[in-house]
This record gives sequence, C-alpha cells and structure tokens, in this order.
Amino acid sequence: MNKKILDLSLLAGVAIFSSMAVAHFLGLKIPLLFIYYDTPFHAYQDKIISFCLVTYACFLYAATKHNAIMPMVLVALSVTVLGLAAINLSDALASVLDGRSTLIYWAETGVFAVYLGWLFLCHRSSRA
Repeated sequence: MNKKILDLSLLAGVAIFSSMAVAHFLGLKIPLLFIYYDTPFHAYQDKIISFCLVTYACFLYAATKHNAIMPMVLVALSVTVLGLAAINLSDALASVLDGRSTLIYWAETGVFAVYLGWLFLCHRSSRA
C-alpha cells in the first residue's frame, strides 16, 4: 500500500466525521452517524459533540498533508474506540436501555475499530 491509499482512507474519515458532525448538530439520529441514536439526549450536548467531530475531520485532513501526525491520529482513534467500549459496558447506558441489547452499539464501535486497524496498516505500509 502507498501514501495515496492512506490519504484516500483519511479523506473517507473526513467525510464520515463531517457527516457525523452534521447529524449531531441537526439532531438527526441516524445509526453510525449518531452512535447512541436511540437513547435520550440533550440538544446542547450534541452541538458540543458536533464541534468535536469537526476537530476529528480537520485532524484527519491534516494527516493527509503532514504524515508526522499519523501516530496522534491513531492514538486519538484508539481512545475513541476504547471510550465507546467503556460506554457500551457502562451501567449508565444499561439504565437507559431498559434491557435492550447493546449489540448495535458494539457493531458501530467495531466499525471504528476496523477503520483504526485499516489506518494503522495503511500508515505502516506507506512508511515501508
């Protein structure tokens, strides 16, 4: 794999995180774009989340221009995957689900874990 595949993968992330930002800003509860789409939420919190998602999009775009920040991109996405896993396991989430399964949230978390793994492989290959 080369730098071009890595850059295209990063740009795909820019598109996803930008879409997530729009979904959160507008309160559009679309699975994957809005991870916990069927749980109670406060609109002001989702506005804050939307701003943070724009930061992710900018960070991923910057990595297409400056390969030196790729390790930090990987760290940030790793923390995100671990954070989502912690939420999925939390009593706080269980308390609002009323016995419903967390399987969809694990699937969504898995999508981000796969993306993280893909970026790691692309980054590693582009440096070889």
